[in-house]
Amino acid sequence: MIIYYNTKMLKKTPFYEKHLEYKAQMIDFFSYLMPISYRSIKEEVLAVRNNCGLFDVSHMGRIEVSGKDYKEFVNYLITNDIFSLKEYQACYACMLYEDGGIVDDLVCYNLPERILLVVNCANLEKDYNYILSINKKFNCEVKNISEEVCQLALQGKRAEEILSSLTNDNLSEIGFYYSKEIKILDVLMLVSRTGYTGEDGFELYFDRSYAHKIWDALFEKDSSLMPCGLGARDMLRLEMGYCLYGQDIDKDKNPLEANLSFVVKFNKDFIGKEALLKIKEQGLKRKLVGIKFANKTVPRPKMNLYDSNNNLIGFITSGTFSFSVNCGIALGYVDINYCQIGNKVYLENKKEGEIVKLPFYQFGSIKKSKKEV
Repeated sequence: MIIYYNTKMLKKTPFYEKHLEYKAQMIDFFSYLMPISYRSIKEEVLAVRNNCGLFDVSHMGRIEVSGKDYKEFVNYLITNDIFSLKEYQACYACMLYEDGGIVDDLVCYNLPERILLVVNCANLEKDYNYILSINKKFNCEVKNISEEVCQLALQGKRAEEILSSLTNDNLSEIGFYYSKEIKILDVLMLVSRTGYTGEDGFELYFDRSYAHKIWDALFEKDSSLMPCGLGARDMLRLEMGYCLYGQDIDKDKNPLEANLSFVVKFNKDFIGKEALLKIKEQGLKRKLVGIKFANKTVPRPKMNLYDSNNNLIGFITSGTFSFSVNCGIALGYVDINYCQIGNKVYLENKKEGEIVKLPFYQFGSIKKSKKEV
Protein backbone atom coordinates (compact mmCIF):
# COMPACT_ATOMS: atom_id res chain seq x y z
CA MET A 1 0.00 0.00 0.00
CA ILE A 2 1.23 3.54 -0.80
CA ILE A 3 0.68 6.76 1.15
CA TYR A 4 1.96 10.33 0.95
CA TYR A 5 4.53 11.44 3.54
CA ASN A 6 5.92 14.97 3.34
CA THR A 7 4.55 15.11 -0.24
CA LYS A 8 6.49 11.95 -1.18
CA MET A 9 4.74 8.73 -2.10
CA LEU A 10 5.82 5.98 0.33
CA LYS A 11 4.90 2.35 0.82
CA LYS A 12 3.74 1.06 4.17
CA THR A 13 3.90 -2.46 5.58
CA PRO A 14 0.83 -4.36 6.87
CA PHE A 15 1.87 -3.33 10.40
CA TYR A 16 1.70 0.43 9.73
CA GLU A 17 -1.42 0.97 11.87
CA LYS A 18 0.22 -0.96 14.70
CA HIS A 19 3.27 1.28 14.54
CA LEU A 20 1.02 4.32 14.95
CA GLU A 21 -0.92 2.63 17.76
CA TYR A 22 2.36 1.97 19.60
CA LYS A 23 3.44 5.60 19.01
CA ALA A 24 6.42 4.86 16.77
CA GLN A 25 8.63 7.59 15.34
CA MET A 26 8.32 7.01 11.58
CA ILE A 27 10.92 7.72 8.89
CA ASP A 28 11.31 7.38 5.14
CA PHE A 29 13.46 4.25 4.71
CA PHE A 30 14.14 3.59 1.03
CA SER A 31 10.56 4.56 0.09
CA TYR A 32 9.01 2.66 3.00
CA LEU A 33 7.46 4.42 5.99
CA MET A 34 9.13 2.53 8.84
CA PRO A 35 9.54 2.91 12.63
CA ILE A 36 12.96 4.20 13.70
CA SER A 37 12.00 3.73 17.38
CA TYR A 38 9.02 3.52 19.76
CA ARG A 39 10.32 4.45 23.23
CA SER A 40 14.04 4.95 22.70
CA ILE A 41 16.76 3.14 20.78
CA LYS A 42 18.59 2.43 24.04
CA GLU A 43 15.56 0.80 25.70
CA GLU A 44 14.89 -1.29 22.61
CA VAL A 45 18.50 -2.47 22.24
CA LEU A 46 18.71 -3.49 25.90
CA ALA A 47 15.30 -5.19 25.71
CA VAL A 48 16.56 -7.45 22.91
CA ARG A 49 19.82 -8.15 24.74
CA ASN A 50 18.13 -8.94 28.06
CA ASN A 51 14.61 -10.09 27.22
CA CYS A 52 12.90 -9.98 23.80
CA GLY A 53 11.91 -7.53 21.06
CA LEU A 54 9.69 -7.62 17.98
CA PHE A 55 10.70 -6.03 14.67
CA ASP A 56 8.61 -5.41 11.57
CA VAL A 57 10.96 -6.38 8.74
CA SER A 58 8.29 -6.64 6.05
CA HIS A 59 10.17 -4.03 4.03
CA MET A 60 12.76 -6.69 3.15
CA GLY A 61 12.53 -8.18 -0.34
CA ARG A 62 11.33 -11.76 -0.80
CA ILE A 63 11.98 -13.54 -4.10
CA GLU A 64 10.89 -17.11 -4.78
CA VAL A 65 12.66 -19.32 -7.33
CA SER A 66 11.13 -22.58 -8.57
CA GLY A 67 11.00 -24.73 -11.71
CA LYS A 68 13.14 -27.39 -13.33
CA ASP A 69 16.60 -25.87 -12.83
CA TYR A 70 15.90 -23.87 -9.67
CA LYS A 71 18.72 -25.31 -7.54
CA GLU A 72 21.33 -25.18 -10.29
CA PHE A 73 20.29 -21.61 -11.05
CA VAL A 74 20.48 -20.31 -7.48
CA ASN A 75 23.72 -22.21 -6.86
CA TYR A 76 25.28 -20.34 -9.80
CA LEU A 77 23.74 -17.05 -8.67
CA ILE A 78 25.14 -17.00 -5.11
CA THR A 79 28.52 -17.63 -3.48
CA ASN A 80 27.37 -20.26 -0.98
CA ASP A 81 26.52 -23.88 -1.82
CA ILE A 82 22.80 -24.68 -2.13
CA PHE A 83 23.47 -28.38 -2.62
CA SER A 84 25.06 -28.63 0.83
CA LEU A 85 21.79 -27.57 2.49
CA LYS A 86 19.25 -29.97 3.94
CA GLU A 87 15.56 -29.39 3.31
CA TYR A 88 14.36 -26.32 5.26
CA GLN A 89 17.95 -25.28 6.00
CA ALA A 90 19.03 -21.71 5.22
CA CYS A 91 22.34 -20.07 4.43
CA TYR A 92 23.78 -16.57 4.28
CA ALA A 93 25.37 -15.66 0.95
CA CYS A 94 26.45 -12.93 -1.44
CA MET A 95 25.30 -12.32 -4.98
CA LEU A 96 28.12 -10.89 -7.10
CA TYR A 97 28.83 -9.08 -10.34
CA GLU A 98 31.37 -10.62 -12.72
CA ASP A 99 34.10 -8.35 -11.29
CA GLY A 100 33.52 -9.68 -7.75
CA GLY A 101 31.66 -6.61 -6.52
CA ILE A 102 28.66 -7.32 -4.30
CA VAL A 103 25.17 -7.02 -5.81
CA ASP A 104 23.63 -7.83 -2.43
CA ASP A 105 23.94 -10.04 0.64
CA LEU A 106 20.98 -12.28 1.33
CA VAL A 107 19.53 -15.25 3.19
CA CYS A 108 18.60 -18.28 1.11
CA TYR A 109 16.05 -20.88 2.26
CA ASN A 110 16.10 -24.38 0.74
CA LEU A 111 12.38 -25.20 0.80
CA PRO A 112 10.49 -28.09 -0.86
CA GLU A 113 10.44 -27.50 -4.65
CA ARG A 114 11.51 -23.87 -4.28
CA ILE A 115 14.08 -21.49 -2.85
CA LEU A 116 13.25 -18.29 -0.99
CA LEU A 117 15.74 -15.43 -1.27
CA VAL A 118 15.44 -12.66 1.32
CA VAL A 119 17.20 -9.53 0.04
CA ASN A 120 17.73 -5.97 1.22
CA CYS A 121 14.85 -3.54 0.83
CA ALA A 122 16.93 -0.94 -1.01
CA ASN A 123 18.10 -3.55 -3.53
CA LEU A 124 14.87 -5.39 -4.31
CA GLU A 125 14.21 -3.95 -7.78
CA LYS A 126 17.88 -4.12 -8.76
CA ASP A 127 18.22 -7.69 -7.43
CA TYR A 128 15.02 -8.88 -9.09
CA ASN A 129 16.03 -7.52 -12.49
CA TYR A 130 19.56 -8.92 -12.10
CA ILE A 131 18.19 -12.36 -11.22
CA LEU A 132 15.82 -12.25 -14.22
CA SER A 133 18.73 -11.39 -16.53
CA ILE A 134 20.74 -14.40 -15.31
CA ASN A 135 17.68 -16.67 -15.49
CA LYS A 136 17.68 -16.40 -19.30
CA LYS A 137 20.29 -19.20 -19.27
CA PHE A 138 18.14 -21.44 -17.08
CA ASN A 139 14.60 -22.81 -16.90
CA CYS A 140 13.16 -21.29 -13.72
CA GLU A 141 10.24 -19.27 -12.50
CA VAL A 142 11.28 -16.18 -10.54
CA LYS A 143 8.57 -14.46 -8.54
CA ASN A 144 8.67 -11.34 -6.37
CA ILE A 145 6.41 -12.21 -3.41
CA SER A 146 7.39 -9.20 -1.27
CA GLU A 147 3.90 -7.66 -1.33
CA GLU A 148 2.09 -10.92 -0.59
CA VAL A 149 4.11 -12.02 2.43
CA CYS A 150 4.89 -10.05 5.58
CA GLN A 151 7.83 -10.68 7.91
CA LEU A 152 8.37 -10.29 11.65
CA ALA A 153 11.57 -10.86 13.63
CA LEU A 154 11.14 -11.97 17.25
CA GLN A 155 14.58 -11.56 18.81
CA GLY A 156 16.01 -12.22 22.26
CA LYS A 157 16.70 -15.03 24.70
CA ARG A 158 12.98 -15.41 25.52
CA ALA A 159 11.88 -15.66 21.88
CA GLU A 160 11.32 -19.42 21.96
CA GLU A 161 9.38 -19.21 25.22
CA ILE A 162 7.07 -16.47 23.91
CA LEU A 163 6.43 -18.00 20.49
CA SER A 164 5.94 -21.50 21.93
CA SER A 165 2.94 -20.24 23.89
CA LEU A 166 1.11 -19.65 20.58
CA THR A 167 1.71 -23.01 18.91
CA ASN A 168 1.58 -26.75 19.51
CA ASP A 169 4.76 -27.28 17.48
CA ASN A 170 8.05 -27.89 19.27
CA LEU A 171 10.20 -24.87 18.39
CA SER A 172 13.26 -26.34 20.11
CA GLU A 173 13.48 -28.73 17.16
CA ILE A 174 14.29 -25.82 14.83
CA GLY A 175 18.08 -25.48 14.76
CA PHE A 176 20.08 -22.34 14.02
CA TYR A 177 19.57 -21.34 10.37
CA TYR A 178 16.86 -23.96 9.95
CA SER A 179 13.18 -23.35 9.30
CA LYS A 180 9.85 -25.15 9.53
CA GLU A 181 6.32 -24.59 8.25
CA ILE A 182 4.08 -24.51 11.32
CA LYS A 183 0.83 -23.01 12.53
CA ILE A 184 0.76 -20.06 14.92
CA LEU A 185 -2.85 -19.45 16.00
CA ASP A 186 -3.99 -21.56 13.03
CA VAL A 187 -2.02 -19.32 10.65
CA LEU A 188 0.35 -21.39 8.50
CA MET A 189 3.75 -19.73 8.27
CA LEU A 190 7.43 -20.33 7.68
CA VAL A 191 9.32 -19.94 10.97
CA SER A 192 13.13 -19.77 10.81
CA ARG A 193 15.71 -19.55 13.58
CA THR A 194 17.49 -16.58 12.05
CA GLY A 195 18.01 -12.89 12.77
CA TYR A 196 20.25 -9.84 12.54
CA THR A 197 20.84 -9.14 16.24
CA GLY A 198 23.20 -11.75 17.67
CA GLU A 199 20.43 -13.05 19.92
CA ASP A 200 18.40 -16.22 19.66
CA GLY A 201 15.18 -15.62 17.79
CA PHE A 202 12.85 -16.38 14.93
CA GLU A 203 11.73 -14.76 11.71
CA LEU A 204 8.11 -15.35 10.72
CA TYR A 205 6.92 -15.31 7.10
CA PHE A 206 3.16 -15.37 6.52
CA ASP A 207 0.28 -13.97 4.49
CA ARG A 208 -0.08 -10.22 5.04
CA SER A 209 -3.81 -10.54 5.78
CA TYR A 210 -2.94 -12.01 9.20
CA ALA A 211 -0.49 -9.25 10.17
CA HIS A 212 -2.55 -7.62 12.94
CA LYS A 213 -3.72 -10.95 14.35
CA ILE A 214 -0.16 -12.22 14.89
CA TRP A 215 1.18 -8.86 16.13
CA ASP A 216 -1.61 -8.50 18.70
CA ALA A 217 -1.28 -12.11 19.89
CA LEU A 218 2.43 -11.74 20.60
CA PHE A 219 1.98 -8.60 22.70
CA GLU A 220 -1.09 -9.96 24.48
CA LYS A 221 0.87 -13.08 25.43
CA ASP A 222 3.77 -11.19 27.01
CA SER A 223 3.49 -7.62 28.28
CA SER A 224 7.28 -7.33 28.61
CA LEU A 225 7.80 -7.81 24.86
CA MET A 226 9.21 -4.61 23.36
CA PRO A 227 8.36 -3.29 19.87
CA CYS A 228 11.65 -2.30 18.23
CA GLY A 229 12.52 -0.06 15.31
CA LEU A 230 15.24 0.23 12.70
CA GLY A 231 17.48 2.27 15.01
CA ALA A 232 17.81 -0.59 17.48
CA ARG A 233 18.17 -3.11 14.67
CA ASP A 234 21.09 -1.18 13.20
CA MET A 235 22.88 -0.88 16.54
CA LEU A 236 22.34 -4.55 17.37
CA ARG A 237 23.78 -5.70 14.03
CA LEU A 238 26.76 -3.36 14.38
CA GLU A 239 27.49 -4.65 17.89
CA MET A 240 27.81 -8.09 16.26
CA GLY A 241 29.96 -6.82 13.39
CA TYR A 242 27.34 -7.73 10.78
CA CYS A 243 27.62 -5.93 7.44
CA LEU A 244 25.00 -3.53 6.12
CA TYR A 245 24.65 -3.17 2.36
CA GLY A 246 25.21 0.38 1.19
CA GLN A 247 27.61 1.09 4.05
CA ASP A 248 29.98 -1.81 4.75
CA ILE A 249 29.48 -3.64 1.45
CA ASP A 250 28.46 -2.57 -2.05
CA LYS A 251 29.36 -2.98 -5.73
CA ASP A 252 32.86 -1.57 -5.10
CA LYS A 253 33.71 -4.07 -2.35
CA ASN A 254 34.19 -7.82 -2.50
CA PRO A 255 33.37 -10.51 0.09
CA LEU A 256 37.03 -11.42 0.71
CA GLU A 257 37.95 -7.96 2.00
CA ALA A 258 34.60 -7.68 3.84
CA ASN A 259 35.30 -10.71 6.09
CA LEU A 260 32.68 -12.74 4.22
CA SER A 261 35.01 -15.46 2.93
CA PHE A 262 33.04 -17.99 4.98
CA VAL A 263 30.11 -17.68 2.54
CA VAL A 264 32.29 -18.10 -0.56
CA LYS A 265 32.60 -21.71 -1.75
CA PHE A 266 35.31 -21.99 -4.39
CA ASN A 267 34.57 -25.70 -4.95
CA LYS A 268 31.64 -24.79 -7.22
CA ASP A 269 30.91 -22.28 -9.97
CA PHE A 270 29.27 -18.90 -9.31
CA ILE A 271 29.13 -15.46 -10.89
CA GLY A 272 32.27 -13.54 -9.92
CA LYS A 273 34.33 -16.62 -9.01
CA GLU A 274 37.16 -15.92 -11.48
CA ALA A 275 37.45 -12.33 -10.26
CA LEU A 276 37.66 -13.44 -6.62
CA LEU A 277 40.30 -16.05 -7.43
CA LYS A 278 42.38 -13.34 -9.09
CA ILE A 279 41.93 -11.01 -6.09
CA LYS A 280 42.91 -13.87 -3.78
CA GLU A 281 46.03 -14.61 -5.84
CA GLN A 282 47.11 -10.96 -5.98
CA GLY A 283 46.41 -10.42 -2.28
CA LEU A 284 43.97 -8.10 -0.52
CA LYS A 285 44.75 -4.39 -0.31
CA ARG A 286 42.41 -3.65 2.59
CA LYS A 287 40.21 -5.43 5.08
CA LEU A 288 37.07 -4.67 7.07
CA VAL A 289 37.88 -4.49 10.79
CA GLY A 290 36.17 -3.72 14.07
CA ILE A 291 37.36 -0.66 16.02
CA LYS A 292 36.60 0.37 19.60
CA PHE A 293 36.85 3.98 20.78
CA ALA A 294 37.15 5.19 24.36
CA ASN A 295 35.96 8.35 26.16
CA LYS A 296 32.48 8.30 24.60
CA THR A 297 33.86 9.02 21.14
CA VAL A 298 31.14 8.50 18.52
CA PRO A 299 32.63 7.37 15.18
CA ARG A 300 30.57 8.05 12.06
CA PRO A 301 30.56 6.67 8.49
CA LYS A 302 33.01 8.27 6.01
CA MET A 303 35.36 9.47 8.77
CA ASN A 304 38.99 8.86 7.74
CA LEU A 305 41.36 6.70 9.78
CA TYR A 306 45.05 7.47 10.36
CA ASP A 307 48.05 5.78 11.95
CA SER A 308 50.18 7.41 14.68
CA ASN A 309 52.24 9.20 12.02
CA ASN A 310 49.11 10.77 10.51
CA ASN A 311 49.22 8.56 7.42
CA LEU A 312 45.79 7.85 5.91
CA ILE A 313 45.15 4.11 6.36
CA GLY A 314 41.40 3.70 5.90
CA PHE A 315 37.87 4.92 6.55
CA ILE A 316 34.82 4.11 8.66
CA THR A 317 31.76 2.51 7.06
CA SER A 318 29.49 2.11 10.13
CA GLY A 319 29.80 3.68 13.57
CA THR A 320 27.84 4.50 16.71
CA PHE A 321 27.96 4.63 20.50
CA SER A 322 27.02 1.14 21.66
CA PHE A 323 24.63 0.79 24.60
CA SER A 324 25.54 -2.89 25.08
CA VAL A 325 29.32 -2.39 25.06
CA ASN A 326 29.20 1.17 26.47
CA CYS A 327 31.72 2.72 24.10
CA GLY A 328 32.07 3.94 20.53
CA ILE A 329 32.30 1.14 17.96
CA ALA A 330 32.88 1.11 14.23
CA LEU A 331 33.44 -1.04 11.19
CA GLY A 332 35.88 0.27 8.65
CA TYR A 333 38.30 -0.66 5.89
CA VAL A 334 41.97 -0.49 6.86
CA ASP A 335 45.13 -1.01 4.79
CA ILE A 336 46.02 -4.72 4.78
CA ASN A 337 49.44 -3.95 6.30
CA TYR A 338 47.84 -2.24 9.29
CA CYS A 339 44.73 -4.30 10.01
CA GLN A 340 46.09 -6.48 12.82
CA ILE A 341 44.15 -6.75 16.10
CA GLY A 342 45.60 -4.43 18.75
CA ASN A 343 46.78 -1.74 16.34
CA LYS A 344 45.83 1.84 17.21
CA VAL A 345 43.98 4.04 14.74
CA TYR A 346 43.07 7.72 14.93
CA LEU A 347 40.29 9.97 13.69
CA GLU A 348 41.00 13.42 12.24
CA ASN A 349 40.38 14.91 15.70
CA LYS A 350 43.12 12.60 17.10
CA LYS A 351 40.61 10.46 19.01
CA GLU A 352 42.20 7.05 19.45
CA GLY A 353 40.66 3.70 18.60
CA GLU A 354 41.89 0.13 18.70
CA ILE A 355 41.33 -2.66 16.19
CA VAL A 356 39.59 -5.49 18.04
CA LYS A 357 38.27 -8.97 17.40
CA LEU A 358 34.63 -9.14 16.33
CA PRO A 359 31.93 -9.30 17.53
CA PHE A 360 32.02 -6.27 19.83
CA TYR A 361 29.27 -7.82 21.96
CA GLN A 362 30.36 -11.26 23.14
CA PHE A 363 27.36 -12.44 25.16
CA GLY A 364 24.57 -12.96 22.61
CA SER A 365 22.16 -15.82 23.25
CA ILE A 366 22.63 -16.88 19.63
CA LYS A 367 25.54 -19.07 20.82
CA LYS A 368 23.20 -21.21 22.87
CA SER A 369 20.85 -21.73 19.92
CA LYS A 370 23.53 -22.87 17.46
CA LYS A 371 22.47 -26.45 17.00
CA GLU A 372 21.68 -28.64 14.03
CA VAL A 373 18.81 -31.09 13.86
